[in-house]
Amino acid sequence: MRFEITAPPLLTMACHCTGCQKMSASAFSLSMAIPQAGFRVTEGNPVVGGMHGEQIHHRHCDWCKSWVFTEMEPSMGFVNVRPTMLDDAAWFAPYVETYTSEALPWAKTGAAHSFARFPQMEEYGPLVAEFGARGPRPGR
Repeated sequence: MRFEITAPPLLTMACHCTGCQKMSASAFSLSMAIPQAGFRVTEGNPVVGGMHGEQIHHRHCDWCKSWVFTEMEPSMGFVNVRPTMLDDAAWFAPYVETYTSEALPWAKTGAAHSFARFPQMEEYGPLVAEFGARGPRPGR
């Protein structure tokens, strides 16, 4: 499966929730929030997999079944893409980490901001603005 990203990330994240631990077979999952209009699948047919929900759809490669991206409800306006699926993810670092309340004791990310669960909705705007000014992105 191949995809194209034509917009910079809004935010980069690591999630320590037990669901992400199980889906990623790791201590945490990595994500970058990409505006919906800046993401498109160019090759392959993603399949729904992992944990299912009405407002969240985890999409996996139809060939290898790797977790590639997560679609939120359309009104949220972004897609969470797994940065390790990029051709070059060397620039990536999580700016925010969530669900530290469920983190494995040894799992540290170095994220600038940590939250026991998810940030409150009113916290996202300032986080996105701060990330836009200082966060990691390709070429920075």
